[in-house]
Amino acid sequence: MSGARQRDSVLAFRTPPGIGGLGHHAGHVLDALVDLVPDLRVCGPITQARHGVNHAVPPDLLVSSWRRRYTWLRYLTGRYQLEIDRRFGEWLATELSARPFRNGYFFTQIARESLQAARAQGATTVLDNPNGHIRDFAAQLCLESARWTGIPYLGHPSESMVQRVEDEYRLADRIRVSSTWAKRSLMQSGVSESKIVVVPQGIDLRRFIPSQPAAGSGPLKIVFVGSVSLGKGFPYLLQAMSRLGARHFSLEIVGATGDPWSRRLLQRMSAGLDVSHAPDDPCAAYQRGELFVLPTLHDGFGLVVAEAMACGLPVITTDACGASEWIDDSSGWVVPRGNSDALIAALDRALTHRDALPEMGRAARRAIEPLGAESIKLQLQHAVSRMWRCQANRLQTKAS
Repeated sequence: MSGARQRDSVLAFRTPPGIGGLGHHAGHVLDALVDLVPDLRVCGPITQARHGVNHAVPPDLLVSSWRRRYTWLRYLTGRYQLEIDRRFGEWLATELSARPFRNGYFFTQIARESLQAARAQGATTVLDNPNGHIRDFAAQLCLESARWTGIPYLGHPSESMVQRVEDEYRLADRIRVSSTWAKRSLMQSGVSESKIVVVPQGIDLRRFIPSQPAAGSGPLKIVFVGSVSLGKGFPYLLQAMSRLGARHFSLEIVGATGDPWSRRLLQRMSAGLDVSHAPDDPCAAYQRGELFVLPTLHDGFGLVVAEAMACGLPVITTDACGASEWIDDSSGWVVPRGNSDALIAALDRALTHRDALPEMGRAARRAIEPLGAESIKLQLQHAVSRMWRCQANRLQTKAS
């Protein structure tokens, strides 16, 4: 293909839509852009066929499960993630260089090579950055590893990944983030405000609905949904439960353990506590709980926080969670990240004001309703159209 009129628009992601928080985010973007762009070309894994979508399927880029389990890759998870994303990025750039495009929407970590190709082709680009600045993310994880494990951090993101994503920030025409917190995080590390556009993530309000709250009795039922990794702050929650008294709480964890050190830390710190941990339907877990807690150290949005609120749960989270912008005193507590005393105080207040939690949950549902998936879909379509159009006009003016 050649000629500007024949060029199509491209969406690229590596996480299959619908799998985990990032996958749900990718699925929402896919739904929005398929409806917006008739000639959309999708590069990435799609879990089900979509009528009319021009779909390029990546080859199997994963390192074999044997190598990952029985070699250094099981410990150097940051290096493993970098290897996979770099392979995907190289494949994607080859696809796009062979067939020019006019607009691109790429997720971080896989985009550097394609953003370089876009510059060469004169295409306009949007980079989806689901978190805050990746250097802040890495710095927080290094601090947490030193605090809780006493060893250097070897997980994702590695320093090479940080440099890769910082190149993407520089090469992209626009960067979409999901919260004003994420925008501030990028700006504090030097990204120009003019590059950044905030569009929150959407929630399926028909799936995530409140259940009839049972009268609070016995241990307070806490829910934690997400990867059991240092970045999600799970040690702070276990520590708070221990200090306030194990008999007061039960904790249901829904999510995979991220690395060997987190698995060992979970086993050690949950000893003597009422903790269950298994993959499960998060919606069912939300509806069994009384309180949702996510002491995250860095979350550009924190989809699970919004899902829990949609299910009528009050929330405790940190000021490093983008979704905390939707919480006020009527629906939960926002504490400083990495602050054990503040989390303990919030959890103690939830325990001593247990009778108020159902009404706080109803307030949480009302607060999060503006994030309904259809409403956010329209916001994203409008924002992407504007970003692509404005940047194309700027390039055209510069060329003339």
